[in-house]
Amino acid sequence: MTATDARQQAPAPARPLQEISGEALQSVLLAGTRPPRPGPLSVSATFGWRAMLRIKHVPEQLFDVTAFPVLMTLMFTYLFGGALAGSVDRYVQFFLPGILVQTVVMITMYTGVALNTDITKGVFDRIKSLPIWRPSALVGALLGDVVRFSIASVIVIALGLALGFRPDGGVLGVVAAVALLLVFSFSLGWLWTLLGLVLRTPNSVMNTSMMALFPLTFASNIYVDPETMPGWLQAVVDVNPVAHLVTAIRGLMQGAADMGDIGLVLAESAVLVAVFGTLTMRRYNRRS
Repeated sequence: MTATDARQQAPAPARPLQEISGEALQSVLLAGTRPPRPGPLSVSATFGWRAMLRIKHVPEQLFDVTAFPVLMTLMFTYLFGGALAGSVDRYVQFFLPGILVQTVVMITMYTGVALNTDITKGVFDRIKSLPIWRPSALVGALLGDVVRFSIASVIVIALGLALGFRPDGGVLGVVAAVALLLVFSFSLGWLWTLLGLVLRTPNSVMNTSMMALFPLTFASNIYVDPETMPGWLQAVVDVNPVAHLVTAIRGLMQGAADMGDIGLVLAESAVLVAVFGTLTMRRYNRRS
């Protein structure tokens, strides 16, 4: 290689960078029209869709809303139906509204587990940095879970109809019962979001939630009439909000709805949102 060729292949000397003023940079960034800031409803719907995509990519999450209610309904109906009510047909009329409540209430805890998983993986820190309505991530997750609750409700009711359950309240009674159940479950989900923010691991959230849910569901009127229980346990059932929910839903499905029972469930749902929703947002803001 000659000296002339080497000069021809040598890179051209770098031109000094021209200093850009802040005003010039701002004029470039603000030249176009900025997109409008998304509203609370659209952002919440986006996070709700994100919860749906989790099911799409991890379909095993549907096990708790498909296999679990089927197994529980079949086992309790055929194992204990004859002993508790004299026949399977009579027991399924009493038991199905209760197992519907138990199925949906039990899976509400996964709201807190999913939230805590986002926190441990660092996804939540990215969400907090976005210029969006702050509660939208929590509200969207709860709205996404409402779809899971609806799927579980349809499966339990369809199985009950196949086993001989005949609601005297008709279609309207069943739809109203499911709607009341979804309202209560959405409200109860705020308790688990608080646990998801306070506790350190998803396993601790699940274990703590199970410790709270087992007394609420088993010390209730889901499986048997409370009149067969000792007095002290009847007193517990009388103040149990899950028992109030079962009573209201059983009345709606059987065509004997009591507005007092329904009003009590709605009032308890409002208290759950007011108390645990407020505590959740305070904890959420402290993490920011």
